[in-house]
Amino acid sequence: MTSAIPFRRVAIVGTGLIGGSFGLALRKQFPSVSIIGFDRPEILERARALGAVQETSATLDRAVRGADLVYVALPVGATIEALSEIAAHAGAKTLVTDACSTKDVICRAANTKFTTNARFLGGHPMAGKEQPGIDRADTDLFRGAPYALIGAETDEDERVRGFAEIVRAIGAKPVWCDAETHDWSVGIVSHLPQLVSIALARVVQDETDETGLPLSLAGPGLKDLLRIAGSPYGLWRDIVLTNKENISHSLDRLSQAIDHLRANLASKELEQEFKAANELYAELRKPR
Repeated sequence: MTSAIPFRRVAIVGTGLIGGSFGLALRKQFPSVSIIGFDRPEILERARALGAVQETSATLDRAVRGADLVYVALPVGATIEALSEIAAHAGAKTLVTDACSTKDVICRAANTKFTTNARFLGGHPMAGKEQPGIDRADTDLFRGAPYALIGAETDEDERVRGFAEIVRAIGAKPVWCDAETHDWSVGIVSHLPQLVSIALARVVQDETDETGLPLSLAGPGLKDLLRIAGSPYGLWRDIVLTNKENISHSLDRLSQAIDHLRANLASKELEQEFKAANELYAELRKPR
């Protein structure tokens, strides 16, 4: 347990799965921190009951005012809409960060809002669950996960360095990059897998007949591949809309890879593809 925290008062804007988990992780590592949440009343009530926040606010301006750190865990569109009000009420020494899955559009919007007042730091925890909501919040959600921070590791701003310290304290690993590189990267390692699972689900559904086959023969392999197919469209709509070019590129690359497999189903080349996949899987399983 860490005793000192770089920020005295934290406002969490959006207390669902990510925001709620951040609050729980923060309080576990820094028991003295004061956390106020902003969301719909029923969500705030649950977040407070779970201990993710200590205070609640019915208005965004009250939640932000007086906070040293503002953590925005809303969908992309809602985050962009909230930036103006957050910038208007955040203190000059406040750090504002977000948890959105695309960064270029967010950072561009923030650059027009945070000019002479609070500092904005784009962020994206590579952690989550297929189903959103405060009831699925988890103190250890970020443990072992990469956490993208948009900027340079050499940034001397004490607020930025303080947040990177928090990221490490809750068990995540800061990964520094620019917004465009981030969006290209997650288009491959996050957004593509989500759409692949949706496409695979469609194939299985379309091929299943009135007897229930082949779905009734499905084993754990299909369940593993379709786990993230349980994510709702509402969670992904803004992500896809704000990263269309990178996702389209990823789908093109996947299409090429599938064509290659189809052309080599009866050749020795298929073994090499399995070996390459095995190596990547082994790499992913290494402790981070």
